[in-house]
Amino acid sequence: MPRPTVTRTTIAAVPLLLILLLTAVVLLMPALPPAAPDRAACTGRTPASWSADPAPTDAFARYGDDNTRTDDWTGGDGTHSVRLPDGRTLWLFSDTFLDRVHPPPNPQGQPYSWRTADTGGTPYLRHNSLVVMSPEGRPVRTLTGGGPAAPGPFFPDPPGGGWRWPVHARVEPRTPGSPEKVVRVLLWNRVPGTGTWVFGMPRGTEVATLSLPGLHLEGISEAAEADTVADPGRRVLYGAAAVADRGWSYVFGGDDPPASPADSAYLARVPDGRLADRAAWRFWDGAHWQRRPERAAPVLRGGGRRGVGSAFTVVRDGATWVLFTMDTPAGGTAGIRTITSYWSCSPEGPWHGPNGRITPPRPAGPDPGHIAVYNPQAHPEFTAGGALLLSYDVNWLGPPGTPADPQVNGDVALYRPRFLRVRMAPAKP
Repeated sequence: MPRPTVTRTTIAAVPLLLILLLTAVVLLMPALPPAAPDRAACTGRTPASWSADPAPTDAFARYGDDNTRTDDWTGGDGTHSVRLPDGRTLWLFSDTFLDRVHPPPNPQGQPYSWRTADTGGTPYLRHNSLVVMSPEGRPVRTLTGGGPAAPGPFFPDPPGGGWRWPVHARVEPRTPGSPEKVVRVLLWNRVPGTGTWVFGMPRGTEVATLSLPGLHLEGISEAAEADTVADPGRRVLYGAAAVADRGWSYVFGGDDPPASPADSAYLARVPDGRLADRAAWRFWDGAHWQRRPERAAPVLRGGGRRGVGSAFTVVRDGATWVLFTMDTPAGGTAGIRTITSYWSCSPEGPWHGPNGRITPPRPAGPDPGHIAVYNPQAHPEFTAGGALLLSYDVNWLGPPGTPADPQVNGDVALYRPRFLRVRMAPAKP
């Protein structure tokens, strides 16, 4: 039997053929699900201790009290953050006041008030803004839309009315595998409402793309429709939290039933680099991930002693997932005074809790009984010594029918974020 002739061309073709075959196999293989969570390392978690952290609280107070400009941040709520690749931190605020402030003494008798408080006017109120913080932890720049004479929201109001509130943000590849990074910002699109919808009705979830390092707004795309659901109380807005895990962004959202003190939490996931791609979103229906958002099922259902506030936050503590929320189902004033938590070994649940109670300090005011605490947000990029940085917003909520403007306009401390350091410990079985 004659031996085959082996040439250099034959030898070179064999590895090339193997590479082509392996490539074809990889392309035909279905996408693998993320690795299973390490349940053996997952333990129950609960807040063990907490203390006020004056450093970031004072940093925003100094920035807000600076009267150098009239188109920069003097107060706001929302208070989400994302660390940028160059060490800066981008802070995202919802309703924002832009104005100068009165140093003491001022017409309201408070330490600082907005410039227009003595005339009964209202400071420049815009639905959103961004604040850039230096790597050293100092707010240095406010980003808005419009111009100095007429500053507008950074994320413009949508056509046809309504507004956009920025919630969680992530730095991710522009496209899967790309070396270029961008900032994706999740937005809540809301429209005016009446009655129980004093803070607007949910319309849908959007994703904005910002360039790096310049932070220019490149575009806004729709992620999950909500207004196709007839009942506004059953519409889900996503972006209360977005946690990166094993190549995915797990995006948490909530509904907003007006007749219930507590909301339910929902979950979506998106591959890295595709937050702005509506076709890539999948929603947890209680058993499977699927394309249709209207079929999503709660991962933490509100009812009885359980539930979340309209804004909550989720963070990883080792192998354990921890959710912080206002204690809305507790009754009385707990929903505007007290923070509690839940834990789980996976984002889909089951979620255990509520666990622990944190009652953050509130600023002094002329009517302290009506000063509300809300919107707890975790900032894991600022974890230090094992203690998590947690922010919360404050506002004045007087008796029904009482406008908040005279109180808030007269004391800037009533509409600025405050910060805590929280240490976690094993939850008791």
